[in-house]
Amino acid sequence: MVDWDVHHGNGTQSIFYDRSDVLTISLHQEACFPPGYSGQEERGVGAGLGYNINIPLLSGGGHDAYLYAMERIVVPALDKFAPEMIIVASGLDANAVDPLARMLLHSESYRLMTKFMKQVANKHCGGRLAIVHEGGYSEAYVPFCGLAIAEELTDERTSVVDPMLELVMAWQPNARFAAFQRGLIDEMAISYGY
Repeated sequence: MVDWDVHHGNGTQSIFYDRSDVLTISLHQEACFPPGYSGQEERGVGAGLGYNINIPLLSGGGHDAYLYAMERIVVPALDKFAPEMIIVASGLDANAVDPLARMLLHSESYRLMTKFMKQVANKHCGGRLAIVHEGGYSEAYVPFCGLAIAEELTDERTSVVDPMLELVMAWQPNARFAAFQRGLIDEMAISYGY
């Protein structure tokens, strides 16, 4: 289970926290929800120890933070676990204009994260991948992010153009911020054994 909703996947974590048959991974904005929450140290209990991964990302981390976390932690964790199916809790509230968050993702971010999930699903579980929409509060931008996911899943590009893409790409953090965030992700990857 991969949750890329901007909020921590606390409900999913709670359900599977003591189980080893389900790997749960939450990428979320640090301290967003629950307020002040990181979760990095919460890794499961009993049989579930090590099967719960939280990846708190700094506010404003943007496209690079999510894609780098996918490369350094999410994909290696899924490769190690070798799932029979991947379910993605696909909240689209990490988009750049969401009123409840500050993560600066754009439609291509969601397209590429979907591509990562497709590749892992094809490698380990015969392509069994379910991406379930679960949130996003910008009525003006969520449709473009959702379309990018659907296009990647179907290998079909429509003629629809994301009118915000160029602007959101210009809003991405500078190289120093991105390097700092990558350093934090590297530390998390090492702490998880990747």
